[in-house]
Amino acid sequence: MHLIIGGAFSGKRQRVRETYKKVHFVSAYDGSQLTDWRENLHEGTIIVLEGFEKWLETELLENNNNQQIREKFRSFYDEMVRTEQARNGTIVLIMLEIGKGIVPLEESERRLRDVMGWITQDAARLADKVELVWNGLTKRMK
Repeated sequence: MHLIIGGAFSGKRQRVRETYKKVHFVSAYDGSQLTDWRENLHEGTIIVLEGFEKWLETELLENNNNQQIREKFRSFYDEMVRTEQARNGTIVLIMLEIGKGIVPLEESERRLRDVMGWITQDAARLADKVELVWNGLTKRMK
């Protein structure tokens, strides 16, 4: 699994396009659900998931238990890693860095920031490759 982390409009999608030839985006920004990645496991296609903060917002509205939400995302990551190994292909996660700014005043926004940080840490632990993209520059972290 390849994890790309960065701020909004920092060049994360461009990094994917520079790195991989045949990609299929599963994007919360286009209305896709997190589970939609399973439908696009075509041979030779790199699956790219983006919009985790949107998928997380939905989970936060439906579930008050942060640990249960974190476990749900961990199980998605585990499934992705197993699928990636079975099909000998790469799955790329693009995750928005939202923890470097001002601490939000609203409790719901702080919760989103906190849980997003935890699920990003979990993804980073499982990923084979982790890159930080900031202002179009890429730094390999793992």
